[in-house]
Amino acid sequence: MIQLVIVVVYCLAMIVIGLGARKKVVGQNGFFVAQRRMSLPFITGSLVATAIGGSALVVTSELGFGLGLPGVWWLLVGSVGLVILGVFFARKVRGAALYTLPELVGMQYDRRVSLAASILIVVAWVGVVAGQIVAAGSFLSVLGMGSATFWMVVFTLVVVIYTILGGQFSVIRTDLLQAVIVFIGIFAALAVVFSRVGGFSELRASLPSEYFFFPLSPKFDGKTLLSLLILVGATYVVGPDMYSRLFCAKGEKTAQQSAILAAFFFVPLAFAIALIGMGAKVLYPQIASAQAFPQVVSGVLSPWLGGFILAAVIAALMSSADTCLLSQSIILTQEIFKRFAPLSERRTILLTRLSLVALAIVALGLALASKQVYSSLMFAYTIFTCGLVVPVIAGFYKQKLKVTPHGALAALIGGGIIGLMGKIPGLEIPLKEDLGLIGFGASAVLLFGVSFLDLKKSSIRRKK
Repeated sequence: MIQLVIVVVYCLAMIVIGLGARKKVVGQNGFFVAQRRMSLPFITGSLVATAIGGSALVVTSELGFGLGLPGVWWLLVGSVGLVILGVFFARKVRGAALYTLPELVGMQYDRRVSLAASILIVVAWVGVVAGQIVAAGSFLSVLGMGSATFWMVVFTLVVVIYTILGGQFSVIRTDLLQAVIVFIGIFAALAVVFSRVGGFSELRASLPSEYFFFPLSPKFDGKTLLSLLILVGATYVVGPDMYSRLFCAKGEKTAQQSAILAAFFFVPLAFAIALIGMGAKVLYPQIASAQAFPQVVSGVLSPWLGGFILAAVIAALMSSADTCLLSQSIILTQEIFKRFAPLSERRTILLTRLSLVALAIVALGLALASKQVYSSLMFAYTIFTCGLVVPVIAGFYKQKLKVTPHGALAALIGGGIIGLMGKIPGLEIPLKEDLGLIGFGASAVLLFGVSFLDLKKSSIRRKK
């Protein structure tokens, strides 16, 4: 009962913050990018909270349960990606002063490539939101009051309400609070788990030695690490959720510092979550690996601490879901709907809110159908990475690399389709498990190959 009260109070607090933020929303700049006035703590906290969602808590603890310390790589590849983003691209992204990633792609290439990128992101990121919804249902069902399906619906409703009220203002403000709660909650849970298993030395004695191999192990080889670095880590270098945060920063320096600072926060969180999964392996060896973190909450923690941890978990899930939904809805309105009909600023915001509701319903439907976190996330990340990452990075150096819009379009469509083929259930084709890496490589080949042919054709025309 105590846990339920804490969760309900927390959800109501998020809605209250959304109501307070609504007063600050003035036009598109307010709703889309929080007037571009967010400081270092807010942008850093939002980046951390956005990333520490269902993927981090469920998947990292699941990998810790099944693999041991190599499970930290699910988050560490994100840390690597954020460092690359901060060092090389964050200033360029913020300096563009845009609203969306596809808008940036349009500036790099043309409107056709921007439209293709918009469609790819809107489709792929439904899987990311669905992953957060599934994880929320899994965690909240441990309260013993209501099924996972019931809590998935409640979770989606709360996220939609506070996000449509305040836009980026409410998302970023709630994200900072959520980041603090997540950090405290995870390490409190780890302390309790360690006390139950007898400390790190007892944990080491209770698990196979391969659980403590790092960075690689017999069950986690170099090829697996490379796949994570490319297919998951690259979404932190180029991602609509990451870029939406940077667009809100008050300056280029803030954007750069926030990305790098957030990357360092990922490291202790990654090890803490994986160690919780390893502790669950000792305490509950018979459970499914995906239940590692929920089982710790329900079986190890006191009611008060368990309620606080549940609030931390819901904070993490909400921060990922709200950012993705808002990014998708802005892209859908700005980059797709407005191509077909001009809209006033007021109608643009209204349509964005309606789009957010519609996308949330679609994501909820996918979540109810799949009920899988890892597969939903990998489906989204693979399609996105194979299609869009290479063209966007190359677009920052368009003149030096001599890439063209036709090359970018070919890379986006070709790479995305190959990545998609590798994730279609029931489709039996050669090298299916490797199609993510193949699609990423094919995207690069198509980008530079078609661009080369494009420029050669243009050169021949000029000579004539």
